[in-house]
Amino acid sequence: MPAASAPLTLAPDLVERFGDRPVTLATVLPMAWPAMTKPDGRIFVGLQRHVQSGDVSRDLAVAILCALQTTPGGTVSVPALPGAGPRLQDVLVDGPLDVTMHDGFEFWLDDDAADDPNVKASLERANASIYPTVRLAAAPAAYWCRVPDKGHVRWVLPDQEDAALAALSRLSAAGELLLGSGTKFAGMFRAHGLLVPVWDIPGEPEAAEWEAPLAEFAKRYEEALADTEPLDAAARRARQGLLGRQLTLR
Repeated sequence: MPAASAPLTLAPDLVERFGDRPVTLATVLPMAWPAMTKPDGRIFVGLQRHVQSGDVSRDLAVAILCALQTTPGGTVSVPALPGAGPRLQDVLVDGPLDVTMHDGFEFWLDDDAADDPNVKASLERANASIYPTVRLAAAPAAYWCRVPDKGHVRWVLPDQEDAALAALSRLSAAGELLLGSGTKFAGMFRAHGLLVPVWDIPGEPEAAEWEAPLAEFAKRYEEALADTEPLDAAARRARQGLLGRQLTLR
């Protein structure tokens, strides 16, 4: 999703040291900063940043810790390669993310940043890059978006990667991988052990019209996921085809 945020809860020991500072996770921050602080003490942490070590958990934990040690409203300095140290599970209370979708990145701005020309320019560039995106109710972590000449449905599957791939392979072999007429299975992202299948769909229908097709697919997927028998020859061939249409994100 292009523009979204979610509140995070600091671990009790950090609350004792730094106070109960509100921390918000964002898809991206101005100029792809790793973190920023507001004069009122709020902290924002960005998922997308210019330099990453390859260890997302460590990168985000360091960004949070650096922001906590920065004077509210000050510029947060975060090392590009943090090395060994605390990870997300050490600095946060675990729990599901309460994600809020945004039409733009105006949630970045407060009075302190509204007149900053660099932030304003970054905001304009970021808003111009957003494709219309809607969270679908038919499955958790599923999203519809419209790009210039077509649409996409993307679903972050919550299941272990091998099991999810086996279920998708069974559906592919059975000819049940599509969301309906005029749709195409574009491939999959692979990100941190999770699979994200992507379907190309016609561009005109709005997001609500894809709720029923996705709900039907989700039911087929759950049934295929529950099948623990070894893959047959057709499903094994389908699995190889799916692996060839997989892109790994780091």
